[in-house]
Amino acid sequence: MRLYDRFILPRVVHFVCNLRPAMRQRAKVVPLASGRVLEIGFGSGLNLPFYDSSKVQHVWALDPSEEMWDLARGKVRSVPFPVEFVKAPAESVPLADDTADTVLTTYALCTVPDVVGALQQIKRVLKPAGLLLFCEHGEAPDERTLRWQNRLNPVWKRLGGGCNLNRPIPSLLEKGGLQTVEMSTMYIPGWKPACFNYWGIAIPS
Repeated sequence: MRLYDRFILPRVVHFVCNLRPAMRQRAKVVPLASGRVLEIGFGSGLNLPFYDSSKVQHVWALDPSEEMWDLARGKVRSVPFPVEFVKAPAESVPLADDTADTVLTTYALCTVPDVVGALQQIKRVLKPAGLLLFCEHGEAPDERTLRWQNRLNPVWKRLGGGCNLNRPIPSLLEKGGLQTVEMSTMYIPGWKPACFNYWGIAIPS
């Protein structure tokens, strides 16, 4: 699995996350980012084209995978604002308290082992008036799809680099000390167990 994780999985993740329905979702939240931005799970830089360069001063691109950063280098060179790679897990953000104006997470919380711990880190680094912008897939609202999510999750998680199909995003945000002020939900086109999306804005509670 080590060779798979290093050489195959990053490209699979890049391909899947680059599909049109997911990119349309990114376009709904990424342009809202401003100031000094911490992006959790930067991956291959798929969010970069959606940032409003007139509002963004700096992006910390946090990701534990150097292989994903290698895939992002071309996109990083194409933007007019500085992008700083931070090799670290989301549960241990190496930034000072009250540092970020915005934290952005898109299709990243599904893979974090300790998601509540990561959200507590997000709360810690956000300025008092800062915003968390999120777009995530997770727990489906209908029982039939949720049953399939729960059945498939152990295998999916192993093959998908730790991705969980069934995370309850609203309750996790609350447990992490964040208050949702705006949230929308819908199934986006694609394989239904992986396509129920939550997106919106949260603030430190």
